[in-house]
Formats: sequence, C-alpha cells, structure tokens
Amino acid sequence: MSSKSRVRKHTRPAMSPLLRALTYSRTAHEPVTGAMLLQCYTALDAFQRGRGSRDLHMTLSRHLLVSQELARLGLGEDVLADIESAHAAMVQLDARDHQDGAWILEDGEYARLCTALAILDGQLSAASLSEIANAEAKMIEGLMRSARTQAIVEATV
Repeated sequence: MSSKSRVRKHTRPAMSPLLRALTYSRTAHEPVTGAMLLQCYTALDAFQRGRGSRDLHMTLSRHLLVSQELARLGLGEDVLADIESAHAAMVQLDARDHQDGAWILEDGEYARLCTALAILDGQLSAASLSEIANAEAKMIEGLMRSARTQAIVEATV
C-alpha cells in the first residue's frame, strides 16, 4: 500500500454551475445576441433615414468594436478589414454631424455597415456568451485606455 494520503483538496470552481450552464447554453445565447443585433439594425435604419443620434452612433460603434475583438479572438480574422472599413464609415458619419448637423449615411457607408453587421451576425452565432463577454470586456478596456491617453494629451497641452 502507498503511504501517500488520498485526501484531495476541494477547490471552488471559478464559475457557479448555474452561471456556467447559462454561459454555454444556446437557449440563453439567442436572446442576448438577438438583442445586440436588433440594436445595431435599429441604429443602421435610423441613420439611413436621417434620424440618427449620438446615442445610436455610440451603440453601433461599440458593437463594431466588439466585432473587432471577436475577430481578434479568432472569429473572422480574415474579415477584419471589412469591420475597420465600417468603423471608417462611422467616423465619416460623425464628422458630417459636426460639420452639417446631419446624421445620415451615404450609400457607400451604408453598404460597408451592412457588410460589417452581417459579419457580426455570423460571429455572434459562432461565439459562446463567454467569448462575447470577453470581447466586450476587451472593448471597454480599449475605450478606457484611449480615454486615459486623451486626458494625458489634453493635460500636457
């Protein structure tokens, strides 16, 4: 017989069983991803009709940043340029608002955003809720880093 003790340490899982089940459940997945896409397509429609706003711009931009992070996590690395092109369209839209006060997309911008939202739809279908949450966390970290850098630049000027 072995003289080693067979007592095992019981460690707590990092995630509760309920949270783990919800995170990896396709039943919980669809309402979350459906709501994200609905927000995006609602914003896109508003901009197409000239009824956009700063809040809708922020919503759509943040979802595009999540799409970028999902691509960096391996869900669509080959289409990252299309997502970045959609970001460029959002920058142009913002500039047009500052110049003319108009929240309306031009045809080319609309097409680039439609492409990016189709990519996001595919990413959300393939990603787990855990991967989506991770991408959102990375997006928020990036925004915070950007805000800190901007504050430092403004403080030194």
